[in-house]
Amino acid sequence: MPGMSNMPGNVFLVGPMGAGKTTIGRQLARLLKREFFDSDREIEQRTGVNIPLIFELEGEPGFRNRERCVIDELTLLPNIVLATGGGAILDPDNRRHLAERGTVVYLETSVEQQLSRTGRDRNRPLLQTDNPKQRLEELLAVRDPLYREIADLAVPTDGRTARDVVNQILRTIKPPAKRKRAAR
Repeated sequence: MPGMSNMPGNVFLVGPMGAGKTTIGRQLARLLKREFFDSDREIEQRTGVNIPLIFELEGEPGFRNRERCVIDELTLLPNIVLATGGGAILDPDNRRHLAERGTVVYLETSVEQQLSRTGRDRNRPLLQTDNPKQRLEELLAVRDPLYREIADLAVPTDGRTARDVVNQILRTIKPPAKRKRAAR
Protein backbone atom coordinates (compact mmCIF):
# COMPACT_ATOMS: atom_id res chain seq x y z
CA MET A 1 0.00 0.00 0.00
CA PRO A 2 1.53 3.30 -1.09
CA GLY A 3 1.25 5.50 1.99
CA MET A 4 0.99 3.15 4.93
CA SER A 5 4.65 3.14 5.95
CA ASN A 6 5.88 6.65 5.24
CA MET A 7 3.94 8.95 7.58
CA PRO A 8 1.51 6.64 9.34
CA GLY A 9 0.16 9.51 11.41
CA ASN A 10 -1.39 11.27 8.43
CA VAL A 11 -4.76 10.37 6.96
CA PHE A 12 -5.78 12.03 3.70
CA LEU A 13 -9.38 11.84 2.47
CA VAL A 14 -10.02 11.95 -1.27
CA GLY A 15 -13.22 11.56 -3.25
CA PRO A 16 -15.83 13.51 -5.17
CA MET A 17 -17.69 16.54 -3.86
CA GLY A 18 -20.49 15.47 -1.55
CA ALA A 19 -18.71 12.29 -0.41
CA GLY A 20 -18.51 13.63 3.15
CA LYS A 21 -14.76 14.28 3.33
CA THR A 22 -15.05 17.29 5.65
CA THR A 23 -17.66 15.77 7.99
CA ILE A 24 -15.89 12.42 8.18
CA GLY A 25 -12.48 14.09 8.43
CA ARG A 26 -13.53 16.19 11.44
CA GLN A 27 -14.89 13.15 13.31
CA LEU A 28 -11.86 11.04 12.40
CA ALA A 29 -9.44 13.73 13.58
CA ARG A 30 -11.28 14.11 16.88
CA LEU A 31 -11.19 10.35 17.55
CA LEU A 32 -7.53 10.05 16.50
CA LYS A 33 -6.70 13.20 18.52
CA ARG A 34 -5.15 14.85 15.46
CA GLU A 35 -5.46 18.25 13.87
CA PHE A 36 -7.99 18.50 11.02
CA PHE A 37 -7.48 20.49 7.82
CA ASP A 38 -9.69 21.00 4.79
CA SER A 39 -7.67 22.14 1.76
CA ASP A 40 -10.59 24.18 0.35
CA ARG A 41 -11.16 26.01 3.66
CA GLU A 42 -7.42 26.62 3.97
CA ILE A 43 -7.38 28.26 0.51
CA GLU A 44 -10.38 30.43 1.46
CA GLN A 45 -8.75 31.50 4.74
CA ARG A 46 -5.48 32.41 3.02
CA THR A 47 -7.08 34.35 0.18
CA GLY A 48 -9.92 35.87 2.21
CA VAL A 49 -12.45 34.97 -0.50
CA ASN A 50 -14.59 31.95 -1.31
CA ILE A 51 -13.75 29.36 -3.93
CA PRO A 52 -16.40 30.45 -6.45
CA LEU A 53 -14.80 33.91 -6.50
CA ILE A 54 -11.32 32.40 -7.02
CA PHE A 55 -12.75 30.41 -9.97
CA GLU A 56 -14.37 33.58 -11.32
CA LEU A 57 -11.22 35.69 -11.03
CA GLU A 58 -8.47 33.16 -11.79
CA GLY A 59 -10.30 30.29 -13.48
CA GLU A 60 -9.85 26.67 -12.54
CA PRO A 61 -6.08 26.76 -13.36
CA GLY A 62 -5.54 29.56 -10.82
CA PHE A 63 -7.47 27.67 -8.18
CA ARG A 64 -5.61 24.40 -8.91
CA ASN A 65 -2.28 26.21 -8.54
CA ARG A 66 -3.31 27.51 -5.10
CA GLU A 67 -4.57 24.04 -4.21
CA ARG A 68 -1.24 22.42 -5.22
CA CYS A 69 0.71 24.77 -2.91
CA VAL A 70 -1.64 24.22 0.03
CA ILE A 71 -1.63 20.42 -0.35
CA ASP A 72 2.17 20.32 -0.61
CA GLU A 73 2.43 22.35 2.59
CA LEU A 74 -0.29 20.53 4.58
CA THR A 75 0.86 17.01 3.68
CA LEU A 76 4.25 17.80 5.23
CA LEU A 77 2.66 18.37 8.65
CA PRO A 78 2.82 15.41 11.06
CA ASN A 79 -0.22 13.59 12.47
CA ILE A 80 -3.02 15.35 10.63
CA VAL A 81 -6.28 14.43 8.96
CA LEU A 82 -6.75 16.27 5.65
CA ALA A 83 -9.90 16.52 3.55
CA THR A 84 -8.98 17.42 -0.03
CA GLY A 85 -11.10 19.03 -2.72
CA GLY A 86 -12.70 16.64 -5.20
CA GLY A 87 -10.36 17.67 -8.02
CA ALA A 88 -7.12 17.74 -6.02
CA ILE A 89 -6.10 14.37 -7.47
CA LEU A 90 -6.03 15.80 -11.02
CA ASP A 91 -2.56 17.20 -10.30
CA PRO A 92 0.25 14.61 -10.44
CA ASP A 93 2.21 16.41 -7.68
CA ASN A 94 -0.81 16.28 -5.39
CA ARG A 95 -1.26 12.56 -6.07
CA ARG A 96 2.41 11.91 -5.33
CA HIS A 97 2.42 13.98 -2.12
CA LEU A 98 -0.77 12.36 -0.85
CA ALA A 99 0.42 8.83 -1.65
CA GLU A 100 3.90 9.33 -0.19
CA ARG A 101 3.04 11.29 2.95
CA GLY A 102 0.16 9.44 4.54
CA THR A 103 -2.64 6.92 4.33
CA VAL A 104 -5.08 7.82 1.54
CA VAL A 105 -8.75 6.96 2.06
CA TYR A 106 -11.06 7.19 -0.96
CA LEU A 107 -14.63 7.99 0.09
CA GLU A 108 -16.69 6.46 -2.72
CA THR A 109 -20.12 7.85 -3.45
CA SER A 110 -22.65 7.61 -6.26
CA VAL A 111 -23.64 10.51 -8.49
CA GLU A 112 -27.16 10.28 -7.00
CA GLN A 113 -25.77 10.70 -3.48
CA GLN A 114 -23.58 13.60 -4.64
CA LEU A 115 -26.61 15.33 -6.18
CA SER A 116 -28.68 14.97 -3.02
CA ARG A 117 -25.81 16.34 -0.88
CA THR A 118 -24.68 19.18 -3.16
CA GLY A 119 -27.81 20.05 -5.15
CA ARG A 120 -28.49 23.40 -3.48
CA ASP A 121 -24.89 24.27 -2.65
CA ARG A 122 -23.91 27.49 -4.44
CA ASN A 123 -20.31 27.06 -3.24
CA ARG A 124 -19.62 24.45 -5.96
CA PRO A 125 -18.43 26.30 -9.07
CA LEU A 126 -18.17 23.14 -11.18
CA LEU A 127 -21.89 22.45 -10.63
CA GLN A 128 -23.14 25.83 -11.87
CA THR A 129 -24.37 24.22 -15.07
CA ASP A 130 -27.69 23.31 -16.71
CA ASN A 131 -27.12 19.61 -16.08
CA PRO A 132 -25.32 19.01 -12.75
CA LYS A 133 -25.96 15.24 -12.93
CA GLN A 134 -24.20 14.94 -16.28
CA ARG A 135 -21.37 17.13 -14.98
CA LEU A 136 -20.91 14.90 -11.91
CA GLU A 137 -20.89 11.79 -14.12
CA GLU A 138 -18.21 13.35 -16.34
CA LEU A 139 -16.09 14.36 -13.34
CA LEU A 140 -16.35 10.91 -11.76
CA ALA A 141 -15.40 9.15 -15.01
CA VAL A 142 -12.13 11.12 -15.11
CA ARG A 143 -11.39 11.19 -11.38
CA ASP A 144 -12.41 7.73 -10.11
CA PRO A 145 -9.34 5.97 -11.61
CA LEU A 146 -7.10 8.66 -10.06
CA TYR A 147 -8.69 8.27 -6.62
CA ARG A 148 -8.19 4.50 -6.86
CA GLU A 149 -4.59 4.88 -8.07
CA ILE A 150 -3.45 6.46 -4.79
CA ALA A 151 -5.96 5.02 -2.30
CA ASP A 152 -4.78 2.71 0.46
CA LEU A 153 -8.42 2.13 1.33
CA ALA A 154 -11.72 2.71 -0.49
CA VAL A 155 -14.82 3.12 1.68
CA PRO A 156 -18.35 3.35 0.26
CA THR A 157 -20.39 6.16 1.84
CA ASP A 158 -23.82 5.88 0.17
CA GLY A 159 -26.64 5.52 2.66
CA ARG A 160 -24.25 5.35 5.62
CA THR A 161 -23.81 7.65 8.57
CA ALA A 162 -20.55 9.53 8.97
CA ARG A 163 -20.02 7.63 12.23
CA ASP A 164 -20.30 4.27 10.45
CA VAL A 165 -17.78 5.33 7.80
CA VAL A 166 -15.40 6.72 10.45
CA ASN A 167 -15.59 3.45 12.41
CA GLN A 168 -14.76 1.44 9.28
CA ILE A 169 -11.74 3.67 8.59
CA LEU A 170 -10.55 3.38 12.21
CA ARG A 171 -10.85 -0.42 12.16
CA THR A 172 -8.71 -0.53 9.03
CA ILE A 173 -5.98 2.00 9.84
CA LYS A 174 -5.61 1.19 13.54
CA PRO A 175 -4.81 -2.41 14.35
CA PRO A 176 -6.90 -3.71 17.25
CA ALA A 177 -5.24 -3.18 20.63
CA LYS A 178 -3.56 -6.31 21.94
CA ARG A 179 -4.99 -7.50 25.21
CA LYS A 180 -2.46 -7.87 27.99
CA ARG A 181 -2.54 -11.26 29.62
CA ALA A 182 -3.07 -11.14 33.34
CA ALA A 183 0.08 -12.08 35.23
CA ARG A 184 -0.31 -15.28 37.19
